[in-house]
Amino acid sequence: MKKGFILFIAIFLTSGLLAACGTEKTTSESKEGMKLVEEGKFTFAASGEYKPFSVTDGNGFMSGFDIDVANAVAKELGLEPVQKKFKFAGIVEGVKTGRFDAAVASHTITEERKEHVDFSTPYYYSGPQIFVRPDSDIETLQDLKEKEVAVSKGSTYANTASEVTNNVIQYDSDVTALEALSNGKHDAVITDFITGKEAIGNGLKIDGRELLGSSEQAIAVAKDNPELLQKINEALEKLREDGTLTEISKKYFGEDITKKPE
Repeated sequence: MKKGFILFIAIFLTSGLLAACGTEKTTSESKEGMKLVEEGKFTFAASGEYKPFSVTDGNGFMSGFDIDVANAVAKELGLEPVQKKFKFAGIVEGVKTGRFDAAVASHTITEERKEHVDFSTPYYYSGPQIFVRPDSDIETLQDLKEKEVAVSKGSTYANTASEVTNNVIQYDSDVTALEALSNGKHDAVITDFITGKEAIGNGLKIDGRELLGSSEQAIAVAKDNPELLQKINEALEKLREDGTLTEISKKYFGEDITKKPE
């Protein structure tokens, strides 16, 4: 009888333990209703390959404009910032599936991306530009017809290039594409004009040609997390009003790219 009772208790405890394990959640929910990868933390992704927006040091730590913005947003949310370096082409999917709370990685707002994630209000404004070597006679998008054009994987620039050529080469980052161009590869690169301007300032032998429009860059959040999106928008609004976004922008670019062009 005694042995039977002990066996019963053992089975009961084991069943309870298994049940507890089986119901463990992979995400936590804050008191404000925000779904978070880890309680008390703002887990955000960036590529770490997009200087000066995000760049990785020898210890694997990222810094840059996007990183400072993410850290400032986390502070407003009352959360600890946790950065995750990830290939740009896979970041949106990582947000969609709950691997990250958000992407602070210079994603341009597009209809295609909006099918998978929600976007905050823009935190900076930019636009694509054609970059070539100084001796090139390429000036406009039409001049790229049937030319070899390099872009970064997962960017919107591949679509732009494919309008005029089938010869589109994709790199893991815009910077490596521009470096290849400077070193004599490809006919042109299409990338963000701020990135190209920074590359020229760092000594790459390239010139900017036609600007191909304007774009809005924003923070991406999973569609099932409207509370987090609302809090991020509130944080960005405060950071605009108190001048923090402007200060971060001038730190990296010497000008304010966070205000919508008139």
